[in-house]
Amino acid sequence: MTNIIYTRELPLMKKIFGIVLMLGGVGIFITSNMFFGIMITVIGLNMLVTEGTEINLENKTYRSLKSILGINFGKWKPCPEFEYISVFKTKEGTEVSAYGATMATFKNDIIMLNLFSKGNKHLTVYKTEDKADAFKVAEHFKLALAIDVLDATQKESVWM
Repeated sequence: MTNIIYTRELPLMKKIFGIVLMLGGVGIFITSNMFFGIMITVIGLNMLVTEGTEINLENKTYRSLKSILGINFGKWKPCPEFEYISVFKTKEGTEVSAYGATMATFKNDIIMLNLFSKGNKHLTVYKTEDKADAFKVAEHFKLALAIDVLDATQKESVWM
């Protein structure tokens, strides 16, 4: 089976914090309060969730997936006929909230890869902060799917 899987890498500190919360929640569950232990464990697991895309080239199917500790979840769908892959810059916002109120929104630049099919429909397959990494992944899709790459990271888009 020929699969292309890309998931966003979690920052090291987020991994450590998620694992500590998860293990602490299990400890609380075993020693004292079941409800509070389950709640802390779920919060820890939620911090370890990454998103991504998996494409099966043999069966011509894809799935948007969520991955928890290396276990992938997602529903397979048939692939449309992809025309090209676009690499572009955008901003991603992260909200910090407490007690239901948004305290602050942090925005950072990210680079996204979208596979485009007929009718200008797209599938986001990868997000990264590293431009070289984005083009490496785009080149992989180019070779695997025999499609063109559009560099839309600058003001003028360029076909590669």
